[in-house]
Amino acid sequence: MSDTSRRPRKPGKPYRRPQKDPVRVLAFEALRAVDERDAYANLVLPPLLRKAREKEGPEKFDGRDAALATELVYGTLRRQGTYDAVIAACVDRPLREVDPPVLDVLSLGAHQLLGTRIPTHAAVSATVELARVVLGDGRAKFVNAVLRKVAQHDLDGWLERVAPPYDEDPEDHLSVVHSHPRWVVSALWDSLGGGRDGIERLLAADNERPEVTLVARPGRATAEELLAEEAAVPGRWSPYAVRLTEGGEPGAIAAVREGRAGVQDEGSQLVALALANAPLDGPDEKWLDGCAGPGGKAALLAALAAERGATLLASEKQTHRAGLVAKALHGNPGPYQVIAADGTRPPWRPGSFDRVLMDVPCTGLGALRRRPEARWRRRPEDLDGFAPLQRALLRTALESVRVGGVVGYATCSPLLPETRAVVADLLKQFPDAEMIDARPLMPGVPHLGDGPDIQLWPHLHGTDAMYLALIRRTA
Repeated sequence: MSDTSRRPRKPGKPYRRPQKDPVRVLAFEALRAVDERDAYANLVLPPLLRKAREKEGPEKFDGRDAALATELVYGTLRRQGTYDAVIAACVDRPLREVDPPVLDVLSLGAHQLLGTRIPTHAAVSATVELARVVLGDGRAKFVNAVLRKVAQHDLDGWLERVAPPYDEDPEDHLSVVHSHPRWVVSALWDSLGGGRDGIERLLAADNERPEVTLVARPGRATAEELLAEEAAVPGRWSPYAVRLTEGGEPGAIAAVREGRAGVQDEGSQLVALALANAPLDGPDEKWLDGCAGPGGKAALLAALAAERGATLLASEKQTHRAGLVAKALHGNPGPYQVIAADGTRPPWRPGSFDRVLMDVPCTGLGALRRRPEARWRRRPEDLDGFAPLQRALLRTALESVRVGGVVGYATCSPLLPETRAVVADLLKQFPDAEMIDARPLMPGVPHLGDGPDIQLWPHLHGTDAMYLALIRRTA
């Protein structure tokens, strides 16, 4: 029994039980999981939605319920920095002194008020009712008071009040307006090479909801088969890509359920295709994916290798991720092998492979459309933490490829310390290796820069910000 139920009630004003809104309660639960357990929304939300769809009675979700819950969770996470600045202007204490569950409810309310078309009165009343359910009546009054202040201005009005002028502090202005930590704004700006238009467009693209992109695994499914699905259109660049323009549930598609197709960002597909099509000197029989988890690139590479009579070895350090790789490759038409092994201490002999992909662990700041919470978890010092591992793995890749073979170094981060700096350092240590121009291996893809390496961008290509450098051993 809550403390409010024990309070004396005012005459003529009977206590009213809070009305539980299953959609908002689920959104709140997802945000708490992200905050408390460092979970990722794209892993937490699907099982919660699946469970809600399986319920009976008034709490059973339909498609619109699931869509609203998804928007509330992802919209709140993407705009967290902006909403924090707004909420901070509406409370009488430092934001760090507001209990995290209360702040999650306030952020959900702020998103409904400032980031959706939900009417003001409905956004406030629904969020206050949520607060009564999950926080109690006492803190619900605090939520009500704060949200009424938030509702006094629209988003543009608030940004004029809480964001410093661009001319006075460009990075802080962009940080508040586009909801990215200041250091991330600075690092992305360095990678782009300056200019206000590009960084504004990139930060805005990070806050857009990405389409679901499928890959038809060669020899097992075709793009034409996937295009028969409702609201499916061809990919922009990859011949194996199909986009679901209205979201949709990939698990409802037979080819995906059967493993003949999968969910894979088009940038990830392009990286695998570029390595597979890079010109070689000599045989083309043994391929290696040295950081194969969770298996998307490995599944595409294995299918391409099978078409040529080649074999893929997929290696992943973590045993449970190696299991995901094995699941992704199950049913591949050609021979392959999946092992759990440390890529910095490989069990294979040097010079064993004709093609090697090393998609190294990184900050993941190229996939902020899909994992918006990553921007708030990463710190500048994380770059130093990843650096030794990234260099060690690229060293393994260069030692593992034979003379005349090709290595693909890839990251899902556009930050220079994780991309060009790593490649430049290793090329100094391997004078018998040289970069080759990767741009011709992504035919039809514009805005690939001066080369020889490639950086994809959400605002230019509609993909994650994948980086690729192709390196050939020459002696």
